Amino acid sequence: MALMLVKFDLKKRVKLAQTVWFMYWFAVMAGVLVFSMGLFFKIELRKRSELMDNNESHFLPNLLIVMGLITCGINAFGGKICYDSLDPSKFVKWKPMLKGFLVVCVVLNALLLVTTVLCFLMKIPLQFTLAEGLKNGMKFYKDTDTPGRCYMKRTLDLMQMEFRCCGNDQYRDWFEIQWVSNRYLDFSSKEVKDRISSNVDGQYLMDGVPFSCCNPSSPRPCIQHQMTNNSAYYSYDHYTEELNVWRRGCREALLSYYGGLMNTIGALVLLITMLEVAVTVGLQYVNTSLSTLVNPEDPESESEGWILEKTVKETFTDIMANMKAMGKGAKVDEGGDAPAES
Repeated sequence: MALMLVKFDLKKRVKLAQTVWFMYWFAVMAGVLVFSMGLFFKIELRKRSELMDNNESHFLPNLLIVMGLITCGINAFGGKICYDSLDPSKFVKWKPMLKGFLVVCVVLNALLLVTTVLCFLMKIPLQFTLAEGLKNGMKFYKDTDTPGRCYMKRTLDLMQMEFRCCGNDQYRDWFEIQWVSNRYLDFSSKEVKDRISSNVDGQYLMDGVPFSCCNPSSPRPCIQHQMTNNSAYYSYDHYTEELNVWRRGCREALLSYYGGLMNTIGALVLLITMLEVAVTVGLQYVNTSLSTLVNPEDPESESEGWILEKTVKETFTDIMANMKAMGKGAKVDEGGDAPAES
């Protein structure tokens, strides 16, 4: 027995074709939306590409862009088929290729579903990419004269101010690296010599952070140097004082931003996938209702439409049987092509 069998007359078939045609062009706009979201996300990633440890993070925006273009093309083609289905003489040319097109639509739905899942899962690899990328970026903060790294200071400062964060996991991450270039250090100073000589790697480390870590909303002037030295400032205790630098790490801030962005995109792609499934089902009804006319010569005669000609279980059994038959046929062909032994 056919799955979700529906009876149709001419009026119902016309209404169905018009509805599916409208839905297809709505789906074209949805494809434009997927393309736009992919392009926007790619631009957002490229803004901070220096802070990404690899280029794999661009796979998802590239996938969204490609899926958006494919969705637009397939839905425009489907809309043309539905429009021509209103005229039997025009629909005849589409009939032979309709089953193949429906298979393409099912594959598109599956790819959109995979894309949705990837949107929600991207936060996991992005976490490790940002952790390593930020760590390396902070090391290169001081290299303002090194080609390829000269913009790292500007990138990090703008990021910390925009996202109100400091360091990788926290502001103390800046204490563990030399972020002041040697060209701005007075090597004749005893303090500088002592700091460099006391470090195994010969780095100038200090308990301070860049100016971009400062919170402008703090009523106290920013304390960004000698942050652990209580005697350096009046009425200051770094253990109890509410520091006037951002406490949140930049990895958490960026992950929250990109994670929220990907959750929004994933939800939208899921809705678009549901729309694609609906138009695919609608096109199947258009196809079957026109293929089962009681009198093909009479366009006003009644017909039946369905999603599957058999039940889900029977359809699955038939598919498996066909796949086994194809496998056996391939083995027979290989045996027949083998040269006869003398």
